[in-house]
Amino acid sequence: MSPDKLIYMANQIATFFDSMPEAKAIEGVALHINDNWEPRMRRQLFQIIDAGGAGLRPLVLQSASLIRRPIAA
Repeated sequence: MSPDKLIYMANQIATFFDSMPEAKAIEGVALHINDNWEPRMRRQLFQIIDAGGAGLRPLVLQSASLIRRPIAA
């Protein structure tokens, strides 16, 4: 998947949870990604985050510590 598409998808999830209280929103983003994204997508997300997270909404970055990091391929 292209990095732009992955960033777009992660940001859409963050937008959905944006109206909730911060703690619930952070947890919601992480839960959605953990439950619905396959390891390859989460691996690619962490590559983007580890490179500085350019383009990702702050809520995605805040939820990173709760997202399961897949084992390197």
